[in-house]
Amino acid sequence: MNKKSLIIGTIFLFIDQISKVLIDTFITHNSTIAIIEGFFSITNIYNTGAAFSILEGNTWLLIVLSFIILFILGTIGKEFKKNNRNAIAFGLLIGGIFGNLSDRLFLGMVRDFLKFKIFGYNFPVFNVADICIVIGVGLLIISIFKGEDCSENNSRDRRTYTIR
Repeated sequence: MNKKSLIIGTIFLFIDQISKVLIDTFITHNSTIAIIEGFFSITNIYNTGAAFSILEGNTWLLIVLSFIILFILGTIGKEFKKNNRNAIAFGLLIGGIFGNLSDRLFLGMVRDFLKFKIFGYNFPVFNVADICIVIGVGLLIISIFKGEDCSENNSRDRRTYTIR
């Protein structure tokens, strides 16, 4: 993990927490404000589970999993090449995981508020931390496919062998 990732993570942690405080301050719990009718609204809800409300009510398990994932990210982060994509990816993941982790630790649930209806499907309500996590994972997948998941100092042999 490098300094740039930690700075990015801290910035997005603050953006996530500020957005959640603003929503809690100005929108009553379980209320919805339509921004683009039939497509996008702000809905103040609380979620005791993870994405799509899986593991609902298992807050302590999700807290433990968050710490395990942060430890893994810290460990594998040393193996990735030091470039902007990887710094952003790890920063987004750190900020997003800490954003939802802090909600779980201090509130016992996560505050969600972004709601989209796409082609008639009500997408699950999410928050800024969730966006960070999804984009961070996507960037890491790109890095892995591009072979940037190992540093120059710890490069692995990536030759492919053919069977004759």
